[in-house]
Amino acid sequence: MPEIWALVSPRKGLLAIGLVLMAINRVSGLVLPYSTRFLIDNVVTKHQMKLLGPIVGGVLTATLIQGVTSFTLTQLLSKAAQRLIADLRLKVQEHVGRLSVTYYDSNKTGTLVARIMSDVEGVRNLIGTGLVEFLGGLLTAVIALVVLFRISASMTLMAIGFLSVFALALRKAFGIMRPIFRERSKINAEVSGRLTESLGGVRVVKGYHAEEREHAVFGKGVQRLLDNVLKTLTATSIMSLSSSVLLGVVGAVVMFVGVRQILAGTLTLGGFFTYTMFLGFMAAPLFGVVQIGTQLTEAIAGLERTREVLNEHREDEDPRRTIALPEVLGDIEFRHVGFKYEAGKPVLQDVSFESKPGTVTALVGSSGSGKSTIIGLVAAFHVPNAGQVMIDGTDLSTVKVSSYRTNLGMVLQDSFLFDGTIRENIAFSRPNATDEEVLRACGIARVDEFAERFREGYDTIIGERGVKLSGGQRQRVSIARAVLADPRILILDEATSSLDSESEQLIQEGLSSLMKGRTTFVIAHRLSTIRRAHQILVVEAGRIVERGTHQSLYANGSRYFDLYNRQHGLEANLFLAPGEGDRLEPEGKEAGANGREATVDPLSVIRGSGT
Repeated sequence: MPEIWALVSPRKGLLAIGLVLMAINRVSGLVLPYSTRFLIDNVVTKHQMKLLGPIVGGVLTATLIQGVTSFTLTQLLSKAAQRLIADLRLKVQEHVGRLSVTYYDSNKTGTLVARIMSDVEGVRNLIGTGLVEFLGGLLTAVIALVVLFRISASMTLMAIGFLSVFALALRKAFGIMRPIFRERSKINAEVSGRLTESLGGVRVVKGYHAEEREHAVFGKGVQRLLDNVLKTLTATSIMSLSSSVLLGVVGAVVMFVGVRQILAGTLTLGGFFTYTMFLGFMAAPLFGVVQIGTQLTEAIAGLERTREVLNEHREDEDPRRTIALPEVLGDIEFRHVGFKYEAGKPVLQDVSFESKPGTVTALVGSSGSGKSTIIGLVAAFHVPNAGQVMIDGTDLSTVKVSSYRTNLGMVLQDSFLFDGTIRENIAFSRPNATDEEVLRACGIARVDEFAERFREGYDTIIGERGVKLSGGQRQRVSIARAVLADPRILILDEATSSLDSESEQLIQEGLSSLMKGRTTFVIAHRLSTIRRAHQILVVEAGRIVERGTHQSLYANGSRYFDLYNRQHGLEANLFLAPGEGDRLEPEGKEAGANGREATVDPLSVIRGSGT
């Protein structure tokens, strides 16, 4: 894997040291079994007691070397593997954060979390002690094979024949298990993703008394994971059984042939004991492959999934995006734009309009008409399949997103806040902002009205997604964040929907000031609040069917007229006596609670809802 090697290469010196230590460790481990031959044949049989001291001393020295190298290997490679896991997690997270919104739309959050946190764990076995054990075992097996041939070539050839059959069976077994491990990673990610969603939406789950249903869904996922694990356990159990039987068969053959050679005088007793011990050293790595090979196979499967993520093209890797905008004025123009998420299913068709700096463009229409897609194109979340989105005369698809989005501010209906302080959430849009600038933004968004009542003030921890704040308070923080960003292009999606009428009027004053000189886009469902927008675009089925000001569209008596009358009539009928909601008041006025005229706040420029 090139991506893994890129992380490993800076540590190749450390790995080389590890391999040298591993070789020393394995050779030291063979001193004891090899000395047995001389102990039996020379010291015991021939009574050469002068050799006893050197043999014992050599064994003790070799054992000490083996212990020191084992400790050093664990310290070096285990810690190196953990650092590599941390680096790989950082690399994958950084890469995922640079992917397009389209990728996020196609993958669950929990799945991506599993890719970042779990799949990279396989590096531990590839770089750490697992790989060392595997390579060390192979080295030991090669050395042992040389010694075995020197002691008895005939017995060694017979043993190799049996072991070769087992090796071929192992190769086939691991070929079968590898896709099972890949499927396990996939299932684990899906189960984790669903669990993340369920815990994040606990209020919805409890609100609909759906605990049992979520438990059942999670239970099915756990069962799929269990079935997958049982498949691998069955395979490894069969391999372990085969290795045990094969070891017994090889041992019986060696005993039969070895004793016959001893009686025939072609093999000494010490040589037989040494042969038996070295046969174990040769066979052990092959049998250990059942465990180590399983770990490595699982590691490779997880890292293959990691590689799939790293192979996804990042937004800033688009070869078309080469232009860095020195300054953004905010002149947005759609030229015959077409867009589709799936082939054959167009979402936008031949959309054309222009929004000049300092103007407010409102998007209205039924749900699913394409309003949010237009906003997504304005934010450079997507690239048109046809036509062009222009920013100050430059095709937005050729602009580096980093130079564009720094000029973008968004206030969404679902105000997403992080688990941190009020100050940190507001400063998220401009981390280098001064305290004075943060407090000024808080004043405009009326955050100070509630933040200063908390004991910790602006340093109050608001919990995951701002759960400790009310909906209105969360939106005020979101608005303050947009105010602090000081953007050239402002996107408002139901920006004041969770506020009471008094707070809404005050905040709209601040937003009206914020919108001056900026290009503002508003997604609006409540049509009575966008009368003063510079242009209103009526979107239906992915097309702009009407455009103009409130006055011109209303006078046209078409789609906007119908939407406005239907909504205004519905809102009026909620409060008026029967028959009183049928009358539509002229521009600038609305029916009051008792049919009297009520002047519309001219600053009520925005208040939309998301699509």
